[in-house]
Amino acid sequence: MTVNDYKKRFLNQLPAFYDETERLNLFYMTMEFVLNYNKADVVLNGNDSVLVENQQKIDEVFNRLQDNEPIQYITQQANFFGYDFKVSPATLIPRPETEELVDWVLTEMKKQPQKNWRVLDIGTGSGCIPITIKKEFPLAIVSAIDVSVEALKIAQENAVNLQAAITFIQQDILQTEKLDDYDIIISNPPYVRNLEKAEINENVLQHEPHLALFVDDNDPLIFYRKIAQLAHKSLNEKGMLFFEINQYLSNEMQEMVSEYFKSIELKKDFIQNDRMMKADFPIK
Repeated sequence: MTVNDYKKRFLNQLPAFYDETERLNLFYMTMEFVLNYNKADVVLNGNDSVLVENQQKIDEVFNRLQDNEPIQYITQQANFFGYDFKVSPATLIPRPETEELVDWVLTEMKKQPQKNWRVLDIGTGSGCIPITIKKEFPLAIVSAIDVSVEALKIAQENAVNLQAAITFIQQDILQTEKLDDYDIIISNPPYVRNLEKAEINENVLQHEPHLALFVDDNDPLIFYRKIAQLAHKSLNEKGMLFFEINQYLSNEMQEMVSEYFKSIELKKDFIQNDRMMKADFPIK
């Protein structure tokens, strides 16, 4: 089979839950993963026959895509803020909305460019948040917490690969009574209610870790409440708490967080959903 034969196969034979643009993107991502071809290479080498050993690799990717497995888990790689992160079924695939959250954090940090900001990320997963902050703001002293041992292994590997000095801590935040002192605390905790599962893509439901996604319908703010309680004691008087939030619970979040912080700001994501929150001036 040639490269062009595989292009036709991806466009014509992948299941209907991928639209045409997705099929083409998946083809290019597969060519890059297996053959190390960029789009120009695909055009230049379109009529070349693919080695049998590489055909087997492409066929494996194709079969897994047919089962609706995310391409990021197949390639074990996801891009976040311009950096390539290893991901696995133990970690969520980083989302563009979280890039927006990190950009907001960095914007605030860069207002004091010489400060050795002490930063904590709670529920770090792949480590994309703390590692990106360390790469973009090398003076920062960055720590990260996760309950999952497997997720922390991936995060630590990413930190080594990207040469970012991060302190990782295996800890259940719901069982935590006290945090060290920090200037900034960030968290993108589980926030999807079970009642909202119908809105989630099937490949997310099938393959991404439910531990990192879902909360009980009866207490959807359980992680936020605990983190706010800990943060208002841990942060200094000008400290900042950043959350990625459930778009449907922004009012409830503001009401709850206002018990612990004097100033609260909401931001919308790129599709105009309430997605990010910053809380300033912890009430002591």
